[in-house]
Order: sequence, then structure tokens, then C-alpha cells
Amino acid sequence: MTGNEPAGATGAGAAEEADGERATFRSYYGRPIIKEPTWKVPDVPAYLYLGGMAGASSVMGALAQLRGYSRLRRVGLLCVAGGSGASVLALIHDLGRPLRFLNMLRVFKPTSPLSVGSWILAPFSALSGAAAVFEFTEVARPLGNAAAWCAALLAPAMTTYTAVLLADTAVPGWHETRRELPFVFAFSSVSAAGSLGTMLAPRAEAGPARRMALVGSLGELVASRVLEHRAGRIAEVYRSGRAGSTLRAARIMATGCAVGAVFARRGTSAAILAGLCGTAASIATRYGVFEAGRESARDPYYTVVPQREARQVEE
Repeated sequence: MTGNEPAGATGAGAAEEADGERATFRSYYGRPIIKEPTWKVPDVPAYLYLGGMAGASSVMGALAQLRGYSRLRRVGLLCVAGGSGASVLALIHDLGRPLRFLNMLRVFKPTSPLSVGSWILAPFSALSGAAAVFEFTEVARPLGNAAAWCAALLAPAMTTYTAVLLADTAVPGWHETRRELPFVFAFSSVSAAGSLGTMLAPRAEAGPARRMALVGSLGELVASRVLEHRAGRIAEVYRSGRAGSTLRAARIMATGCAVGAVFARRGTSAAILAGLCGTAASIATRYGVFEAGRESARDPYYTVVPQREARQVEE
């Protein structure tokens, strides 16, 4: 690439430019420019999925309460309490010691996504756990309802803060997609919660869950495509290797979830299809995004070349 062509070139010419740029690009001793994230697998991908699913399940439980669907509400409360609790455990396991998680709660720092995220996760988990206990023990139901509604107020943040947390790093695969990633995670979370509700709740009460599964899966498909379209050269890590294979599988599963949600009202098989496909799609999306970020950090090409192109555009 000579530097005179537009950064947004497309088609065969763009592919040739990318190949030429990669062939001539070298970093010092071929080493990465930034350090690859040391977060563990499956701890962090599980943390990303469970927290988002729990947040959207809180909304599903609130919708069920408004409609008077007691069994769907209980399914939502179980998913919220289980997902948020397991999310905390996955984070603590990745950190290595529980004390490290508690240390993040010592100070609230609005400019730090990690600090804000910790202060979202901790009260949300406590409130959702309390709501589930009050509901299933049938003790102090009004307190349980209040806790559930307070958790639902935090739900939008629960579904998106992990995307902001990833995007706030220097990892190119995450930082360059910072505008689209929250939408991908939000729709994926809605699909995950809706698919579980569709599969586990009685068909007569699962209407809100089916709609969530359908809207979430279709939204996830659209948001993922938009992310790749706007990512520029970084889109390569979302389309190739392990991340690419995982995200393609996620799109297939999301499509299966949408189809299952449409027909779930007619039979149990379609409800199970929606539940399994929606869950698999959400997990695969989180892992694919996580792996794409790690791959972009390993290859210095993705750190340096997009920065050069951005500078050329500014000039």
C-alpha cells in the first residue's frame, strides 16, 4: 500500500493492498506491540455470558410479573440468581483470590469501566439473590418484589458493561469495535434470556420470552454484521481462525433460535430448539469476541497499521 489510496478501499484492490501491507509489515524482532490479555478461558468468556444473560433475565422476570405469569417470573428469577452468582464466581476464579474482587469495591471510580462494572455486578447479584430467596421461601414477598425491581433497573448496564470493559483496553480487536460491541452484547443477552424462558416456562406463559428470543437473535445477527462491516482491517480477526469459526457457528445458532422462537408456541420441540440454539449462540458470540481480541493483540500488524491509516485520514 502506497499510502495514497483511501483507507476504506474495498473489493479485489483492497484485498491486494492488505496482502501487500502485511507482506511488508514488520515489528521489532517480530514481537507483539502490546501484551496479550492474561484472562483465563473459560472463566472470562463464562463471566461475559452469565452476566449478560442474568441482566436480560431480570427484565424478563419483570415483564412476566406485569403480565401475571408467575411461572415465567420464577424461571427469570432462577436465571438471574444463578447467572449473576456464577458470574461472580467465574470472575473471582479468574482473579485468583476472592479478596481481589472485594478490593475492587473499596473505591468507586467513575472513569474506570472495571470499577463501575464491579459496582454494577455486586449489588445486582445481591438483589437478584435476595429476590430469588424471598420468592421460593415465600417469606417477605413484598421485599422480594422490591429487590427484583431494583435489580431490573440495573439490568441494561449488566448486559452491556462487559463490552465497555473490553473496549476500554488497548486490544485492537475490542477497542476498534467499541461503538458496535455493546449492541452485540445487549442483543445476545436478550436472546440468551429469552431462549431459556422459551424452553423452561410453560407455553401459555412464555410469550414474552419468545419475543425476547426472536428480537434478540435477529438483533445479534444484524449487530454482528454491522460490527464486522465497520471494523475495517480489524474485521479480519473476526472472520478468520478460531474466532471466525466460532462466530460463524454463533450466527447459525442464532438463526436456529429465531426459527425456534417463531414456532415455539406450537410445540415443545421448537421451544427446546430455541432454548438450546439461543444459549449456544450467546456463549459462542462471547467466546468468539474474546478470541478475536486475543488474536489481534498477538499480531502487531493490527496494532500499528490501523493507527497509521487513522493518522492518514486525520491529515
